[in-house]
Amino acid sequence: MSFLRSVRPSNLIILTALPFIIYLFASSGDYQRSLRAILGVENGSSAFVPGFLALLVAFGSGVAVLVFSRAKAPRPRLALAAAVLNLAAAATVLLSDAVHPYLASVVANAVDSFTSDLVVKGLSPRQLTDAADMTLRGIEAVLFPAYFALTLLGFMLFFGAGKASTPESIMRRVGALSIGLVNGAGLLFILFIAHIAFAAGVATTVRAAIAAYLLAAIIGLIWVGLLQLHYTARTSIIFALATLGLTLVAAWFLLQPRTAYVLAGRLDGTVAIVSNTPSGLKGAVRFGQYPGAPGEEAAVRTFLGPAEAVAAMEKNEVTAALLPSAAVPGGLPLLWETAALNDRDRAAGITFAVLAIILGLLTFGGYLHRRHPLAIGSEFVVDTIRGIPMLVIVLYVGLPLSGALKDATQGVLDPPNLMRGIVAMALAYSAYLAEIFRSGINAIPIGQIEAARSIGLNRWQTARLVVLPQAFRIIIPPLGNELIAILKDTSLLSILSIRDITQRMREFQSASFLPFAPYNSAAIFYIFLTLAAASLINMIERKYDIKHR
Repeated sequence: MSFLRSVRPSNLIILTALPFIIYLFASSGDYQRSLRAILGVENGSSAFVPGFLALLVAFGSGVAVLVFSRAKAPRPRLALAAAVLNLAAAATVLLSDAVHPYLASVVANAVDSFTSDLVVKGLSPRQLTDAADMTLRGIEAVLFPAYFALTLLGFMLFFGAGKASTPESIMRRVGALSIGLVNGAGLLFILFIAHIAFAAGVATTVRAAIAAYLLAAIIGLIWVGLLQLHYTARTSIIFALATLGLTLVAAWFLLQPRTAYVLAGRLDGTVAIVSNTPSGLKGAVRFGQYPGAPGEEAAVRTFLGPAEAVAAMEKNEVTAALLPSAAVPGGLPLLWETAALNDRDRAAGITFAVLAIILGLLTFGGYLHRRHPLAIGSEFVVDTIRGIPMLVIVLYVGLPLSGALKDATQGVLDPPNLMRGIVAMALAYSAYLAEIFRSGINAIPIGQIEAARSIGLNRWQTARLVVLPQAFRIIIPPLGNELIAILKDTSLLSILSIRDITQRMREFQSASFLPFAPYNSAAIFYIFLTLAAASLINMIERKYDIKHR
């Protein structure tokens, strides 16, 4: 009975309905196939489970040693048991071949199957070539013994120093650092980076939610930190000078020499356009937005350079061409002459001009209201983001903004769709988390802040030691609510073709034409995920609820 009282009422209802849910999935082939597709279970992925579990137990028990050895609540017996379990799992990883299939799957899914020579072309799920598999085995022959040796050495230093020295001894610190780095990095890799073939859909959803939540919390703290900045006359002068500097830089880019272009030929066919022609001129020619243009849209064809475009005109492949004036051959009728700034200088000039306008407005607003310009900017960003629908933010960041970033960096920065979705959700939720953080900070009595300053603490020490610990206890419930919300809203990332639970549900429903099984399976699984998150939050609330102690 005590166990039932400790269970949340909502979870108790799910536990009551759990036998029916298990029976539904066990007795219906449609629901089994739906759940398999939604979870992202690949063919033959059962062979990867033992290796994943071996690494999970090894890394998890290594981290547990440090958790159970904390000075605040030491549990030496549990720490020793975790160390024994870690060594047993590490020995299993070293002596057995169970981990190799899993690591082979991770490597095969970490490379581009179209361009990499490490995977066999045309196979699904991906499989390493024989040469790549032998190379991986050679790496494992060095990596696994090194992990076992480092873990064993770390335990010897950690537990050996604890017997004869103080807990703060250098040897104990070195041992803890070795255990923490090796096992922590391994645990982080297999849980948040490595491909999980037997639960790819779930891994994508959970990883996206956690990454977006943590990034949103960091950005939200930045917004709150900017709100706490104080106004000074020196600040206005510095920002005014920065505005002037941005204006001069924008003017320098926008006043660069223009390139003369000529549209020559006849308009009764296709028009040739050379690469790197300003986009404004391309649109003007294509849609007839120049003097004397016909009323209908013109067919255009892009060529690498003026020489290729002129050669195409000589072969009658095109009837006109938009070329730099220096490259126009003689004897052609000139239809339009103009001059334009190249796209690179134009984009840079517009960017700096926009930044100058924004910074100028913030500086002027800060001067009027005697507030720091960055505080006004933070307030504006938070209010603006909260007014834009989540789907619009995901689409904007995932498509045009990322495309513009790729073009501006000449393809150097081209984040994958999952990263774009994570950044979009983090930006969207950072505004809500910022308001939660601000409310928690404002709930701390001003007297505590004054007392902290009276004993010599600076602003950073006051925030870290006095304000934030108390504010965290206050904002745990709303923070938990945002975690559940962001876990559900990861379904919006399917619009970017990210193969999370929702995207896999849509793919399976389109292929199977089942009316209810895919949607019911996805809904039930989302319920279990959110209830698990709610239980975790409830546990944290009980741990930090000091009012009832």
